[in-house]
Amino acid sequence: MTARKYQICTNCVMDTSDSTLQFDARGWCQYCCNYHSNILPNWHSDERGLKRIMPVIEKIKADGKGRDHDCIIGISGGLDSSYVTYVAREKFGLRPLMFHCDTGWNSDLGVSNIEKIIHGLGLDLVTEVVNWEEMKDLQRAFFKSQVSFQDQPQDLALFSAMYNFAAANGFKYVITGGNNSTECVRESLEWTYYSTDMVHVRDIHGKFGTRPLKTFPTCDILKYRIYYRWIKGMRVIKLLDYVPYIKQDAVRTLSEKFGWQPYPQKHYESRFTRFYESYWTPKKFGYDKRRAYLSSEILTGQLTRDQALAHLATPELDEETMAHEFEYVATKLGWTVAEFQEIFRGENKSFRDYKNNLFLITLGTKIFNLLGLDNRIFR
Repeated sequence: MTARKYQICTNCVMDTSDSTLQFDARGWCQYCCNYHSNILPNWHSDERGLKRIMPVIEKIKADGKGRDHDCIIGISGGLDSSYVTYVAREKFGLRPLMFHCDTGWNSDLGVSNIEKIIHGLGLDLVTEVVNWEEMKDLQRAFFKSQVSFQDQPQDLALFSAMYNFAAANGFKYVITGGNNSTECVRESLEWTYYSTDMVHVRDIHGKFGTRPLKTFPTCDILKYRIYYRWIKGMRVIKLLDYVPYIKQDAVRTLSEKFGWQPYPQKHYESRFTRFYESYWTPKKFGYDKRRAYLSSEILTGQLTRDQALAHLATPELDEETMAHEFEYVATKLGWTVAEFQEIFRGENKSFRDYKNNLFLITLGTKIFNLLGLDNRIFR
């Protein structure tokens, strides 16, 4: 087969490291076309958005009367979850219970930022600590599987723990930091597969795991989208899509009010995610997830394309730091550096090399798109 000729979008910085990405006659990628055709016309963070969300806010408050908290918010210490907490409490007067899932990979800065937001806003926090031996076993299994999305075990735990807790404790309203402003470009499935595909998770763990996942939090996407939504009546609200959300303004607000400190890159509140995104995927699979994050900021007018290209020209971590992080992750997962290097040199695989529930998940995603519940493209 002839290798595909390299191409980079003329409007953002997505390129053919996303192997199936297509471009139009202008050189615009699918994400840029979708943003201008489907997301932007239906996304309002001005007075129109406020008018649309206020009846929902009033319903949350009314339904929450007599309860200590009227909604729940998952907090990681990252910018999105920290800022949506500030908006929910200070702008809309909601009374959220904060929920944190500790997977064993919190950075010191992430923990510090959580504490600053919780204490600064006078909120209550519940923390669920994942059994480390089970967490480690699932992560080891994923590394042995050689699939690209090595953050799937952690994403699964974070997502599942909060939604299971919310359902078990009668929370009807889950407010998330998900948003169009910094996430309108959703990486391809080759880069980031569905974290809650339990068919996929069970197949990989069954092949490479060594201990049962007795307490590990799980919630597959069908349970979340059907049972929790339509039977339990749980509603997920992306509050940041209804208010102005500019990354640098949000950082400044949180820093000035609470002493919150920013990270070099999105999701770096997790030490594992920092390693996986800055070392594992660029060096082993040849793609840089910063392209998606920076492209979202380009599309929403927060960054120029030239600024994004300049940012991509420099690795997020220097070689010495990356070597130290490689050793840290290897040791924490119970491997020597040599053993971890052997896995790193192994043959790359795709999620398609293992059992998965892609057909049903894709069908559900298309239905959500048709209903206007999510205008991003999943490809």
